[in-house]
Amino acid sequence: MSSLFTPLAIRGIEMRNRLWVSPMCQYSAVDGVPNDWHHVHLAQFAAGGAGLVVAEATAVSPEGRISPEDVGLWNDAQLEAWRPVVAAIRARGAVAGVQLGHAGRKASTTSPLTGGRGTVAPADGGWQTVAPSAVAYDRFAEPVALDAEGIEKVVRDFAEAARRAVVAGFEVLELHAAHGYLLHQFLSPLTNLRDDAYGGSFENRVRLLVRVTEAVRAAAPDAAVFVRFSATDAAEGGWDVADTVAAARLVADAGADLIDVSSGGLVPHQRITTGPGYQVEYAATVRRETGLLVSAVGMIDDPALAENVVADGRADAVMSGREWLRDPHFGLRAAAALGADVPWPAQYTRAAR
Repeated sequence: MSSLFTPLAIRGIEMRNRLWVSPMCQYSAVDGVPNDWHHVHLAQFAAGGAGLVVAEATAVSPEGRISPEDVGLWNDAQLEAWRPVVAAIRARGAVAGVQLGHAGRKASTTSPLTGGRGTVAPADGGWQTVAPSAVAYDRFAEPVALDAEGIEKVVRDFAEAARRAVVAGFEVLELHAAHGYLLHQFLSPLTNLRDDAYGGSFENRVRLLVRVTEAVRAAAPDAAVFVRFSATDAAEGGWDVADTVAAARLVADAGADLIDVSSGGLVPHQRITTGPGYQVEYAATVRRETGLLVSAVGMIDDPALAENVVADGRADAVMSGREWLRDPHFGLRAAAALGADVPWPAQYTRAAR
């Protein structure tokens, strides 16, 4: 029996296996509205055997977009555009999820599809960015520190986006508190220099994420709620694995069901050594210390490695990104490599072995 191809149920939502598609930005939307590209891009992974397909970082407000070409869920036009995408994923046997995020000081940036890098000026379709403190990322434009009203708006925006996501049909909602985006910026002492109730101590820095988790749980009581953390900033004086363990317990108390463990992205001077499964031990630590469900991510592109991560109890599921781009039928290929008997789309059974 393959552990990777054993179903996993969370809040009554059953994923047919534990090999999942990680959120991957496509930088292909207009006014935050997903289109045919997103439809084909995401549905193909469901046909290819994924248990869960998580749509890319989806902004909860216009100013929360990483680039002007990001998708969103801050209005009903976007909600309606997501409906057929979600339906296509579900029709092909996978669960549909979406990552809700706010880019904070890393917003209003040039799409990498253009070959550029840097802040998009308001005159060119960009906007003023916000953050916990007025500290710029690398050579990006300086953000404005959020005031009390701005923080309340962030909480409301996440809740409203969660409500729209559920109406669109998404069953899994992931809160993006990693990779140097807004919620991560509040968590780390490297980017949060506030001296109010949202800065200073660990309890204060994690406060916004806990409130957002509570608000999303209230707005989507039946959804599975994941939180993605960067387990470490990989920089002196930054957020670390012990912080992640402590924060994971708090967000679980606030309504989160699973912790998705990644790393880095906060500061340009981070020091990370990459390689196959290089973040798995972070996930294993969170799982061991908290007893919570966790997913592992990070260059897990070999079926045997993915199987071992789950079989050894280091994570409850595996998320992959680039390998699904290289092979949208990674799930079917992995099942064949592991000897797991899984259903193929009827149209493809002539290729099954």
